[in-house]
Amino acid sequence: MMDTPVIETARLRLRERTPGDAEAMYPSLSDAGFMTWWSRAPFTSVEEVRESFTADAASTDWRVWAITRLGDDRAIGYVAAGLKRQGDVSEIGYMLARAEWGSGVAREAVSAVIGYLFASGQRRIFADTDPENAASNALLTRLGFTLEGRLRGEWKTHIGVRDSLIWGLLAEEWTK
Repeated sequence: MMDTPVIETARLRLRERTPGDAEAMYPSLSDAGFMTWWSRAPFTSVEEVRESFTADAASTDWRVWAITRLGDDRAIGYVAAGLKRQGDVSEIGYMLARAEWGSGVAREAVSAVIGYLFASGQRRIFADTDPENAASNALLTRLGFTLEGRLRGEWKTHIGVRDSLIWGLLAEEWTK
């Protein structure tokens, strides 16, 4: 995996996600309702999550931060950033346990990673969401992303063929 430095905010500590985080994340990743907007079906075992996290850790194109609260190392979600072939463009993705929804944690964590990426020389960050994922689309809007387009029939998922919304944010547009 690419270097994944620790990032701290007022309430959170973002650290490298490890296979050991599988147990904490399994309740979310195995929940069919929670996984509706993901490109894959819910996980069926902790071992399957651990294997996925192990494979992710071997990637040279992605950084994945576990979201934890200061003073509590249990993962409550994660933020992932993938470096694209241009070298100064990253894709960003995120998930947060349902119990944390509405707490501002997702915005705080994703903002921290965006700030880190832009400070590290990225010129553009983009995200790919399902058009019906209202919460994720609202978060990207609040963070200043621009809706750039819709890719029709982009993903074949466990809920059928889905469109994708593409959101973009340029370094010069970023304001904390």
